[in-house]
Amino acid sequence: MEDSTLLEMKGICKEFPGVKALDNVSLKVRRGTVHALMGENGAGKSTLMKCLFGIYSKDRGDIFLEGEKIHFKNSKEALEHGVAMVHQELNQALKRSVMDNIWLGRYPTNFKFVTSEKKMYDMTKEIFDDLGINTDPKRIMSTMPVAERQMVEIAKAVSYNSKVIVFDEPTSSLNDREVEHLFRIIDVLKKRGCGIIYISHKMEEILKISDDVTVMRDGTHVVTEKAENLTMDKIIKLMVGRELTNRFPEKTNSPGEVVLEVKELSGMYSHVTDVTFTAKKGEILGVAGLAGAGRTELIETIFGLAERKNGDIKLDGRLVKNKNPQEAIKNGFALLTEERRSTGIFGILDILSNTVISSLKKYKFLGAFLSDKKMREDTKWSIGAMRIKTPSDKTQIRTLSGGNQQKVILGRWLLTEPEVLMLDEPTRGIDVGAKYEIYQLILDLATRGKTVIMVSSEMPELLGVCDRILVMSGGKKAGELDAKTATQEEIMALAAKYV
Repeated sequence: MEDSTLLEMKGICKEFPGVKALDNVSLKVRRGTVHALMGENGAGKSTLMKCLFGIYSKDRGDIFLEGEKIHFKNSKEALEHGVAMVHQELNQALKRSVMDNIWLGRYPTNFKFVTSEKKMYDMTKEIFDDLGINTDPKRIMSTMPVAERQMVEIAKAVSYNSKVIVFDEPTSSLNDREVEHLFRIIDVLKKRGCGIIYISHKMEEILKISDDVTVMRDGTHVVTEKAENLTMDKIIKLMVGRELTNRFPEKTNSPGEVVLEVKELSGMYSHVTDVTFTAKKGEILGVAGLAGAGRTELIETIFGLAERKNGDIKLDGRLVKNKNPQEAIKNGFALLTEERRSTGIFGILDILSNTVISSLKKYKFLGAFLSDKKMREDTKWSIGAMRIKTPSDKTQIRTLSGGNQQKVILGRWLLTEPEVLMLDEPTRGIDVGAKYEIYQLILDLATRGKTVIMVSSEMPELLGVCDRILVMSGGKKAGELDAKTATQEEIMALAAKYV
């Protein structure tokens, strides 16, 4: 083993019922470098990291940390030995404070048994100051946006004095400014000799931050190469096994008359204030803004998930109340939420149940029975249309990759045949090939006359897919732009208007 090698995984194999998730995969991470791990959803990236972190037990293969053979039985052992993982799906104690979340299970004490709040605060503040994180350690997690909670999770990983830190889609909920902050943190960790394993589908940041890149496909190792020798097109070809010439599908929709009218909408408990806009039949309306701008709160208020203070919502000229999600679905609205793990999937249920759960009335017969045949037919259509990688419709959804989970949820909402489909970060954590498929599905819906409202933190995505872009800032509407002529600079200028 080379002196610069910090971590080496050799010949790792892992099988689940009906799926060979990892087939003889090897990975070598050098000290003080960023090693990107890339591949389509279901390629085995997260599974490989979970084998490292002790979440899964590998079937075959060896793992060496600083030349010593290791086998972590659980994540606690991994953390104690200097291996940390910042998961894509946050799993935090939301009713507890920031510092509670960081030191949970290892609280600093006085006299060996009394928890010291002061020590905990001071230690948290020291880490935050070191990393440039401006968050109150006493703040309750549930009051924070996803982006801030992500930074807390990163600080927690650093607090273990980790030798290896795995970042699984760390920028999926961060805006450009926060991404730059994350990169500064990673640079600090590199200089300390940390090895960073970086999983992302965002090509631009991979080429910007990585030293080495490993590409996986269908549970196998394809290639490991220096980042400086790769291009975006070459990475895509290695990932998907084919050329992908266009990043966005050709637009075929033709927006018609106004279908949705939102007038002076304000949230009862959010900072959404007097937002007015319209959306047309067959239109894809993008919603842009910085984290905390009120994008998610806006569509949640329209959907009845967040309480409305005042304002009107009209669909086809008819006033709709949407007091709760059930009423909103009945009125022809659908909402794909940002955080699929906590508010999207039913983890212990299978794909079939997760797919049909919002459309059960369609499958009723004889009053009290559900047609298993029709449910299976629709689930089969969804799996095919979304290109979901799964052994069967009986597979538990929590065993799928994050991107495949997202596809199941999108299929669920399409089965409700909504008039207005609202999507909150629909391609978050999804690979470039699957993104194209999602874009095509969104475009097909618009072409069929559906109204699509899409919240996204990725400006190229908004400009490439949408017809118009509504920009939010400080809970208010900052302006609207024509996606054909708009620039990223114009979007950012409006996004900062009320900050």
